[in-house]
Amino acid sequence: MQNSDSEVKLEMVDEGLDSVPVQGNLSSPYQPTSGNIGDPNFNSLDEPVRDTIMRDLKAVCTKFKHVIRPSDKKSILKDWDLWGPLLLCTLMAMILQGDENINDFHDGGPQFAEVFVIVWVGAMIVTLNSKLLGGNISFFQSVCVLGYCLLPMAIALICCKVVLMIQYNFVNGHYPLVFHTLRFWITLFALHWTCKAVWKFLADVHPSERRGLAMYPIFLFYTVIGWLVLSYSV
Repeated sequence: MQNSDSEVKLEMVDEGLDSVPVQGNLSSPYQPTSGNIGDPNFNSLDEPVRDTIMRDLKAVCTKFKHVIRPSDKKSILKDWDLWGPLLLCTLMAMILQGDENINDFHDGGPQFAEVFVIVWVGAMIVTLNSKLLGGNISFFQSVCVLGYCLLPMAIALICCKVVLMIQYNFVNGHYPLVFHTLRFWITLFALHWTCKAVWKFLADVHPSERRGLAMYPIFLFYTVIGWLVLSYSV
C-alpha cells in the first residue's frame, strides 16, 4: 500500500510539471520601460523622482482646473488621487487655527482636528451613502472628487481672512455688518460653485430615480463646511 501511494504521488508531481512549463529567460537583465502614464509598458519605478513629483503635481493642477471649470469629468474620475484633498484640507485647517481676535485663551487646536474629522469622515459617510444607493463609482473616486471640490471653499476661506484683516487693521473693527455681509456672500458664492462642480462630476453616476437622495447629503456636507468657513473666520 505504501508503494502504491508513493507511485501515485510521483505521477501527480510529474504531471503537474509537464502541464505548467517554465518560460522566460531568468538570466537576462531587466530592461527599463518608458512611456506615458496609463500605457501598458509604463513603469514609474524607472523614472527619476523629480519626474514623478512633477507628474503628480501636474495631475493635481489639472484636477483643480476641472473643478474651476467643470467640463471633463472622466479624467478626474479615472485618474483619482488624494493629494489634492489632503493639501486643501491641511490648508483650511491651518488657516482655521484660532484667531487672536476671538479671545486670549483660544489656541485653535480643536479647530485643526475638527476640519480633518468633518472633511474625511464626512466624505466617507456620503460616499458610503452613494454606494448604498447604487452609485456607479468606487469609494476612492468619490472621496477624490469630494476633496477636490473643496477648492472653492478654500478660496472663500482665504478671501474671508483677507476681509477680516482689512476690517481689523484698516477700519479698526468698524462697520461689522458690512464686512459680515461681504463674507456671507463670498461663502455663498463658493458654496454654489462647489455644489455645481460636484453635481457635474457625481450626478450621472447615480440612478436617476435615486439621484436626489444621493446628492442631498453631499450638498449638506458642503453646507456644513461653508458654515465652518463663515463662523470660524470671525
